[in-house]
Amino acid sequence: MTSRPKIPKTTTVSAKQIKRDWHIIDAAGQIVGRLATQVATFLTGKNKVNFVPNLDLGDFVVVYNIKKIKFTGKKATDKKYFWHTGYPKGLRERDAKWMFENNPEKIFWSAVKNMLPKNKLRKKRLARLKLFADDNHPYKDKLTKSK
Repeated sequence: MTSRPKIPKTTTVSAKQIKRDWHIIDAAGQIVGRLATQVATFLTGKNKVNFVPNLDLGDFVVVYNIKKIKFTGKKATDKKYFWHTGYPKGLRERDAKWMFENNPEKIFWSAVKNMLPKNKLRKKRLARLKLFADDNHPYKDKLTKSK
């Protein structure tokens, strides 16, 4: 009688097995969208071998020097950001250049937010994103550094 081949078992990740790393990224000279996709990958945990879409396995991400980030093409003048105040005729509009001068973290935060899946885990993932306009931040002692 021949023996049956062993079928590998599927393992799932428990809450005790989740290990969150720290990625410290210098945004100086990098392009907004390309860096935002990299950060979104770290926040979702897609860079890990045990990635599961319904679990929050992502890492902590610290991005500094956001004031030195670049836009490609004519996005600085042509790209518009919209929001509504909640009052009648309350639709507001600003171009990317104005937003970048006043609050560069907001531009990068919204880029990462829109690249994350629109589900219940997005708020938790964004809470692990730390943004700083210049190179002064309290996370300099963390070990993992990313480009």
